[in-house]
Amino acid sequence: MTYQRLDHPEAEAQADFTTIQVSHDGTLLEYKLLVLSFPFSNAAFVHPVPSENQECFLEGLKILFEKAGGVPERIWFDNLSAAVISVKPEGKRQLTDAFMRFSSHYRFEAIFCNPNSGNEKGNVESKCGYSKRNWCVPIPLFESQEKLAAQLDAAALSDMDRPHYVKGTLIRDLWQQEQTKLLKLPPTDFLVCRLESAKVNAYGEVKVDKTNVPLFQVKPENTVILRFWWNRVDVLDEYHHVLATFPRAYTGKKTEIPWQEAFRNYIHKPRSINHAHLVKMLPERLRTYIKTEVINLRKERLQAVFHWCGNYTVNEIEQVLKYLGDEPPVELITARLALLKPLSSPYKDTLNESYTPPEVRKLTMDLSRYDLLAKGGENI
Repeated sequence: MTYQRLDHPEAEAQADFTTIQVSHDGTLLEYKLLVLSFPFSNAAFVHPVPSENQECFLEGLKILFEKAGGVPERIWFDNLSAAVISVKPEGKRQLTDAFMRFSSHYRFEAIFCNPNSGNEKGNVESKCGYSKRNWCVPIPLFESQEKLAAQLDAAALSDMDRPHYVKGTLIRDLWQQEQTKLLKLPPTDFLVCRLESAKVNAYGEVKVDKTNVPLFQVKPENTVILRFWWNRVDVLDEYHHVLATFPRAYTGKKTEIPWQEAFRNYIHKPRSINHAHLVKMLPERLRTYIKTEVINLRKERLQAVFHWCGNYTVNEIEQVLKYLGDEPPVELITARLALLKPLSSPYKDTLNESYTPPEVRKLTMDLSRYDLLAKGGENI
């Protein structure tokens, strides 16, 4: 079989994912690299994402358009599930609603390869391998999503200073010519998110990315709305007010446990803490402190921890418990916490009122007379 050289028009792009490795906390993690290549100039722009799901795919494309300074007129894709629901026998595609709205917003024509025919977008296939061999060696150190993206951006831009493999002209010069043919970016941003409804289970949990997470703000059996972004999930009530936000599991970020809300529940069910799942996550000394067998004392301590969690972290409470030793009274712990991190004054601004007479406002208080009284002074 003889291959044919193809003429690629300006402002036509190809997009694909490739898998790379990054180093994070001494371990190797798989990460995804979304590549947008322009065969005419052989320029390419890349953006790392943690997954190939719909939110990461569309958010990544949006960022790549911004990096390119415009939108290609046509883009070639595989039949990836983030864009294509199914391929009909006659070759027609049933597209996802999100992808159809996205392509309409940015006004590009989406062209899909035949199944199992990645060679139909050979430029981006080659660019995926090139980017892994040249921009991801040595293995990038993953400190944050932003730093990894900036590192790969710098490599892609620097790569434009080499000659085109056929035309001999610098890729940068060809790109500057091609860039003028791109469609303008829309004046309004496209919000890449997805809405789903979910029911809170009998344990006060809601399922996010196949994982149950505690949601204390809503009663069991009630329905909430989940708004999925590429890196987080918002839990909304029926009025679309945000009740809680959780990082998506693949970002590696930890979910903050709303301890005060948890202890609000434990106050009403003090015996439940012996087997409560979240209690197992508490620091050891604090966990022992609240699990006293004396039920009235347990209620008192749960009530105290509930109030402490409004101003201090569980680690700060644990620090004080270790300092004070075994079985300190609630009042002593409260006092010691105040020394550890004093509360800010609730009165941040000057009180504005009109009923105090001006002559009274000018008065100052001399506390020295009270000092004399405390010492038993006679001539006051």
